[in-house]
Amino acid sequence: MVTKKYIFLGISIKVLKFFLVILFLNQTAFSQKKWSKSKKSVLNSVEKHEKKLIEISDKIWTAAETSLEEFKSSKYLSEYAKENGFSVEIGVAGMPTAFIAKYGSGRPHIGIMGEFDANAGISQKVQPIREALIEGAPGHGCGHNLFGTASLGAAIAIKELMDKGIIKGTIIFYGTPAEETIFGKVWMVREGLFDDLDVCMDWHPGDNIEANTQSSKALVDFRVKYEGKASHASGDPWNGFSAVDAMELYTTGLNYYREHIKPTGRIHYYIEKAGDVVNVVPEKAQIWTRVRENDRENLDILYKRAKKIAEAGAMMAEVDYTIELISGIYEIMVNRTGAAILQKNLELLGPINYTDEEIVYANTILKASDKPELGLDGTITPLRKTEPAQGGSTDVGDVSQVVPVISLSATAASKGSPWHSWQVVACTGMSIGHKGMLFSAKSLAMTMVDLFEDPELIKSIKKDFIQNKGDRVYNPRIPPGPPKLAK
Repeated sequence: MVTKKYIFLGISIKVLKFFLVILFLNQTAFSQKKWSKSKKSVLNSVEKHEKKLIEISDKIWTAAETSLEEFKSSKYLSEYAKENGFSVEIGVAGMPTAFIAKYGSGRPHIGIMGEFDANAGISQKVQPIREALIEGAPGHGCGHNLFGTASLGAAIAIKELMDKGIIKGTIIFYGTPAEETIFGKVWMVREGLFDDLDVCMDWHPGDNIEANTQSSKALVDFRVKYEGKASHASGDPWNGFSAVDAMELYTTGLNYYREHIKPTGRIHYYIEKAGDVVNVVPEKAQIWTRVRENDRENLDILYKRAKKIAEAGAMMAEVDYTIELISGIYEIMVNRTGAAILQKNLELLGPINYTDEEIVYANTILKASDKPELGLDGTITPLRKTEPAQGGSTDVGDVSQVVPVISLSATAASKGSPWHSWQVVACTGMSIGHKGMLFSAKSLAMTMVDLFEDPELIKSIKKDFIQNKGDRVYNPRIPPGPPKLAK
């Protein structure tokens, strides 16, 4: 009986192995089926251009130019687009550093966005310990050196597929400046530059990989200027009317107002001018205010109240005041249909793998930041339920109001690092950031292949967009004329 049992077990194991081999072959065949020739082609294109893409990204990282001053960064990208056969229009929407690069003809029209501005004051060397590359200079703490470069890499991959006659249509790369301050995309939207698109692609560096199913906060930026009357602060202060008094009363009012706003609301301010010397009653004061909410409707409530508080400060101090609109942006209108298409390509591409040295580098940064040493997250996040916006804001929101947007987040920094910080700058200028950039270029290009090859997918994405938009009318909230640097 024992012998028979072992023989039966042996036969069972052989049968089990046989079925496992068949299963493996079936899975391999299925995997190969999903990896179409077109998708293999765009992957090969990104890998072919890898060295140049890293070079451009590092040049933009080193240049680290802030909003509307990204002349070198814009040129690195636009020149490479020209080298690869794109027709390029520079200086669109009144911004010298904004440009559009097009290739192909006919429909569909698929767009892809790229940013390249840096954050002020966070210069950092490529090392995991805090040390400025140039003291007080800007740094890429949001990874926009990777953003624009990866998007252009994806656009070039699609262009090369068109050259082979495999797909038809038009690919449009948007070089979008000034996302960190005055939100340059809004001016481009107002000019109608996205109106003829069928779908627009987008991505942003982060600390995880996911197809974006989350919205962002709408916001409005405005400047309050107070003007009073100067006098000697000790000799005859009764003859003075302090602009700073008005500003302080305004900020006090804002801070009391915080108790009565919804948990989703946010109020920030930055004092730009508060007098000149201590012994003169301040004649001028100036403050930049930003209010945020999860949608335009609730944002308007905050904005209206903040303007009343600004007026009240002027009345109490008996000074004059003006309110100057700087810029405003909408929340992202999520397109879950598009996100699901992207998700399939993320899962097909698979996770980002990191070396032991990269993980140690990331953990050293986290330790220096008093954060848990979570290393790097290169896994593919499952498609998430859309929740009320928790984080920041982006002018991608305005684009999403006029055309369906498919958006990606990809790992470019250590898990849990504070954003807009030296910790991110330290990653975006080396291999950790490079891997996220190349991953993004591949996954975005793969998703665009699906859109170019299957018109029904575009129809379903547009249907989602129309249902979400309803009868809402888009009205950009920006001042007339071209954008200007904050003064």
